[in-house]
Amino acid sequence: MIYRTNPKNGDKLSELGYGVMRLPRNLEEAEKLVFHAIENGVNYFDTAYIYPNNEEMLGRILAKGYRDKVKIATKVQPYLIKEYQDFDKIFNIELKRLQTDYIDYYLIHMLTDIKVWNRLVDIGVKKWIAEKKENGQIINIGFSYHGGKSDFTEIIDSYDWGFCMIQYNFLDENNQAGRSGLEYAASKGLAVMVMEPLRGGKLAARLPKEVYDIWNNAYIKRTPAEWAFRWIWNHPGVTVVLSGMSTKEMLDENLETASNAEANSFPEKDFELFEKVKTILQEKIKIPCTACNYCMPCPHGVDIPTCFSCYNDREIEGAIMSRGRYLMRTSMRKEMHNASLCTKCGLCEIRCPQKIAIRDELVKVKKSLEGFYYKPVMFFVKRFMKL
Repeated sequence: MIYRTNPKNGDKLSELGYGVMRLPRNLEEAEKLVFHAIENGVNYFDTAYIYPNNEEMLGRILAKGYRDKVKIATKVQPYLIKEYQDFDKIFNIELKRLQTDYIDYYLIHMLTDIKVWNRLVDIGVKKWIAEKKENGQIINIGFSYHGGKSDFTEIIDSYDWGFCMIQYNFLDENNQAGRSGLEYAASKGLAVMVMEPLRGGKLAARLPKEVYDIWNNAYIKRTPAEWAFRWIWNHPGVTVVLSGMSTKEMLDENLETASNAEANSFPEKDFELFEKVKTILQEKIKIPCTACNYCMPCPHGVDIPTCFSCYNDREIEGAIMSRGRYLMRTSMRKEMHNASLCTKCGLCEIRCPQKIAIRDELVKVKKSLEGFYYKPVMFFVKRFMKL
C-alpha cells in the first residue's frame, strides 16, 4: 500500500480509502472485507450519518480490536441542522453508532455553495467545531463538495479547513470543483479526498465496445477500473481515493493497484488513451448520475438511480437489453419502482449533488423504457408470477 501524507497534520493515509456506503448489508460479509482491507494497509474509512445502518455496521466491526488502527471519517448534513443544539444531537448519535469517543476526520456534508456554509456559520458551527476540537472529539474538520468552481474556492477561503472531499475522475476533470479546485485546495495545504472515482461504477463496467477496444489494445494490460484509479492517483494533490468495494474481487484489484500507483507516473501515451475514451463516453452517457442515492428514498416509490442507470445503459447496450433490465429492476418486484410513478414533487432535486433535473429526466426514462408494450407486458408478467 502506498501512503500519502496529509500536509496539515502529517498523517500517513492509505491512498486507497474505503467508502463504506456500498459495503454488503450482511454484517459477516462486510466484516470480512473490512478486516481484509485493514490487514492489507487500508487505514481510512468513510461513512455518513444518512447512509442507512452504515455507521452502526462500521462501529460494530471496528470495535473488534481495529478502532485504533484506522481513521474514521463521517459527516453531518446541513439540511438536518436547524438550530445550534442539532450539532450535538447528531454528533452524539454518530459517536454511539460508531462506538467511539472521537472522529478522526469529520465533514460538513454535501456543501453546494457558500450560502449553505454561511447559514451554518450563522447558527454557530465555528464555535461548535472549536469546542469539539478542543476536547478532542473532532481531530480534523473538512467538507464534501458538490457545487461549482467559484463557490468551492470561496468556501476554502472562508475557514481554516483541514481537508476537503470532491468528486473527481477522468470524466469530471472540469466538472464541479474539477482539476482547478483540486489544485487550489492542495496549494492551500489541504488534504484532498476523492469520491466517485468510477462514477458509481460506470467507468468500470458495461462500457461501450469502443472503450473496451481501446483498453484491450493498450500497450499494457489493465482493467478499466485500474486505468481510472491510476489516472486519479497520478495527481500529486490527491491524498485519498475512496472506493465503495462491495466484493473481495473489487477490493483485491484495488489493493494491487494501490501498491504501485505513484503520482506523476503517466507517460504521454496514457493521456492520449484517456482523451479517446473520454470522447466516446461523453457522447454515450446521457444522465450524469453516480448512484450516490442522496435523492432517495422517493416518497412515491421511484427507484431513481436504477431508472437512470437503465436509461444510460440503453445508449451503451441497446434498447432490448436495457428494457429487459428496466423491467426486472423496477417493475418485476413486490412493489413497483418505475419512472412513471413520479409525481414531480421535486424533493429529489433538492438533495441531488449532481444538480440533475431529475423530474425532466424521469419523463425521458418513461418515454424511452415504458413504451406501448409496457402495460401489457406487466399484465402478463404479473399473471404469470401469480400462477
